[in-house]
Amino acid sequence: QLQLVESGGDLVQPGGSLRLSCAASGFTLDHYAIGWFRQAPGKEREGVSCISSSPDGTTYYVDSVKGRFTISRGNAKNTVYLQMNSLKPEDTAVYYCAAVVTVQAMCTMVGVGKWGQGTQVTVSS
Repeated sequence: QLQLVESGGDLVQPGGSLRLSCAASGFTLDHYAIGWFRQAPGKEREGVSCISSSPDGTTYYVDSVKGRFTISRGNAKNTVYLQMNSLKPEDTAVYYCAAVVTVQAMCTMVGVGKWGQGTQVTVSS
């Protein structure tokens, strides 16, 4: 079963940047559509961004992060990154990655499989 591990979360000031990593061992993530999700305290988990399987690589972003976040695949083919720039306090959440459902080769924000522990992102001055 695909097991993903998130890392890269930290405490950062508003306007700062972080890069989150989603890594798999023993699997080539190029074959999977991968999504990033987040859950803030007291709120439901929401989809943030996803990337379709290679070579298509189509991406999706929720409106609140468009122009600030970028999802990409690493050269090693077993990592997916989420580059987060111009961070805001409302980006504070635990961030998770997961394999996601695809529809007509487009990734969706419907996660499948086992969820990992996530990585905490806190944006505060």
